[in-house]
Amino acid sequence: MNTPPLPPPTECDALYTADYVITQNDARDVIRRGGVAIAGSRILSVGHADLLEILYPHARRVELGAAVIMPGLVNAHTHVPMSLLRGFADDKVLRDWLEQDIFPQEAKLTPELVELGARFSLAEMIRSGTTAFYDMYMHEDAVFRAADALGLRAVLGESVTRFFPSLACASREAYADTVRRRAEEWKHHPRIRQAVVPHAPYTTTPELLRACRALADETSSLFGMHLAETARETQECLREHGLRPVPYCASLGLLQADSTFFHLVDVDAADMLLLAEAGSAGVHNPASNMKLASGVAPVPAMLEARVPLGLGTDGPASNNAQNMQREMYLASLLHKVHALSPTACPAQVALDLATRGGAAALHDPLIGSLEPGMRADFIALDLTAPNMQPVHNIISQVVYAATGAENRLTVVDGRELYRDGRFTTCDYPALLQEIQEALTWVRSA
Repeated sequence: MNTPPLPPPTECDALYTADYVITQNDARDVIRRGGVAIAGSRILSVGHADLLEILYPHARRVELGAAVIMPGLVNAHTHVPMSLLRGFADDKVLRDWLEQDIFPQEAKLTPELVELGARFSLAEMIRSGTTAFYDMYMHEDAVFRAADALGLRAVLGESVTRFFPSLACASREAYADTVRRRAEEWKHHPRIRQAVVPHAPYTTTPELLRACRALADETSSLFGMHLAETARETQECLREHGLRPVPYCASLGLLQADSTFFHLVDVDAADMLLLAEAGSAGVHNPASNMKLASGVAPVPAMLEARVPLGLGTDGPASNNAQNMQREMYLASLLHKVHALSPTACPAQVALDLATRGGAAALHDPLIGSLEPGMRADFIALDLTAPNMQPVHNIISQVVYAATGAENRLTVVDGRELYRDGRFTTCDYPALLQEIQEALTWVRSA
């Protein structure tokens, strides 16, 4: 990841200091007794606290003490409104879970319910240390509003299948009009970008996928899709199109440098080469893939093949959490036991997936590390909790010991969204009451 140039000299707005700063820069520097100085929405300087205090004597000081400041975690694949369906249907394989339980329930959603579910998931992510996410769902206007209001960074897209009328669009033309409208409406937003996100190969047609790719190009939107999630998907794709899912998408022109593909469980060496050559990113979803018994994505092999790879929770109905701390832990342990090798996915690799890899999956070179000129997106974990002591290796502590509950601070674009138990962009007690009332809809729909 190339470090962007330092912004012009300016007055420091705030200086955050702590016992540790994990930079996630190219050298993976960890600074003892470090600090992060910010100016507006960007990082001005990162270094030893004593030096930064001399350089910026008039800055607002936030002394966190026994804590570790680190880049915000990036949830590179999720469906945030599905917090409404957390625990609604569990312990089923993917296609049965979707077709028998989730799709019928989703058909009854309203924009108001979608926004409520999104806000609740965003509060969970803010609380546990996520600063950016990539979402695909229906009635996505509601998710745009939620992300705007709560202050997270996001890539958002209306999921589309061949089945029209859909929940939000009566026809393919109406879908295209929605994408064009949103592209115009949100094109200048500092934190929110749009993606065109067809659901999956098995719910679309070649013509629809080509049209989606062209629409992404026309509107300067990103492109994303579920891909190669199960062996069943591969067999169906071979039967219907004569190609495995990744080559099938390549034949349609979908593999491009602004594309992100979610799951990539059933991929072989040739598939990986196609993805790497195109510069397309992938997203690993260990908890969801394990819970739905979809398989184990060959993450070490994909990284070896230089496929840009992020980490995501998937939706809260198939995980059932939006907790990237837990996802790092599961990713590391899953690949160790799958390969019967304790070095298959070390702690540093898991952290890279959740930060720098997430930046690649969201196609945003200005997040994922703490360096001058980068966006001021960072979090701070409390090191006084019993599970966080003693500290022999801070990277190990973050990946293997932290639970998400240790997060004390969430900052996006230089703005504090959460600090020491208090949300600053949402009324959480009121939101909690609303989500309880939504149970009535889930039980009666």
